Amino acid sequence: MATARKLPSGQYRVRVYVGKDKNGKDIRKSFTAATKKEAEYLATKYMLEKREAASNKILTFGEALDAYIAGRESVLSASTIRGYKQLAENNFDSLRPRKIDDITQDDIQNFVNNACASGLSSKSVRNMHGLISSVFKKERPSMRLTTALPAKSKPDLYIPSDDEVVKVINQIRKEKDRDMLIAILLAAYGPMRRSEICALTDSDISGNVIHVHKAIVLRKDNEWELKMIPKTEAGDRFISMPDFVMKELKGIKGQIISLNPNSVTERFHRLLRRAGVPYFRFHDLRHYSASIQHAIGIPDAYIMQRGGWESDSTLKNIYRHALDQEAQKANNKINDYFSNLQTTGHKTGHKRKRAQ
Repeated sequence: MATARKLPSGQYRVRVYVGKDKNGKDIRKSFTAATKKEAEYLATKYMLEKREAASNKILTFGEALDAYIAGRESVLSASTIRGYKQLAENNFDSLRPRKIDDITQDDIQNFVNNACASGLSSKSVRNMHGLISSVFKKERPSMRLTTALPAKSKPDLYIPSDDEVVKVINQIRKEKDRDMLIAILLAAYGPMRRSEICALTDSDISGNVIHVHKAIVLRKDNEWELKMIPKTEAGDRFISMPDFVMKELKGIKGQIISLNPNSVTERFHRLLRRAGVPYFRFHDLRHYSASIQHAIGIPDAYIMQRGGWESDSTLKNIYRHALDQEAQKANNKINDYFSNLQTTGHKTGHKRKRAQ
């Protein structure tokens, strides 16, 4: 505590540090009295009361969670913030009213166990725990979480076949929907994301090369916004497209397609039904493109660069799924052979090699 100083008036004054203003300047409060002892007493009493009030104002988990999300709205993408808010609104009811300092590791473990028992996917549970962990790192950095989490689930990927992609393209050509035709071609043979396709203009094209460096994203107020992709990110890239793709873009000025990402998804799902193709996501066209490139021997580093992937984790999942599909075909062939042999008692024309 600062000591009192005598003023020219004969009184004593103590100044104590309170905090900083919005410009970062120090804020101090003054206490003046006729005697040194009284001035110091007033200052000490104020600081003790301030400290007691602060100790009684321990945040609940809900308050800490909302403050954490609000504090990151200016630095994280709108989609990430939307995801955080959806998690915050639909979960954490058992933790929200509790003082964050009263929550134990057992409480968090029980929360995770109950979430798993309710049928939520391991990915959802892990995302919720990640948000809990972030809040605790900010408000209670001394508490290190050691929660046992569910095993990571195998990604539910789908890779459309060549035949399925061709059926979809043939159908959209019949319907003469140029916007959707272009979107599908850019995704399947680029591969470009919905947000990147919707942001594309003729100024981004030179010959057969497309410069991908911007995207259409949904803001927190549900309005679409054009966002530039930083040059330091893998998303900023140049893609050399096949002639048949660029032929469809010829003569277009300004915006290449007049759709937003949600419209692309809605139209694509309806198109699959009309084409008689099983449901898959528009985004799965990127998986198709990556799997084909891998199958024809293109190095992973180039596939990552062309698709704008920062790591090879997604590619590994795509390849693993493609191998699983081939393994299933092989298993079906094996089982069909033995089933036919068991049913008819005859071989199916297969000639075994005699052991040497």
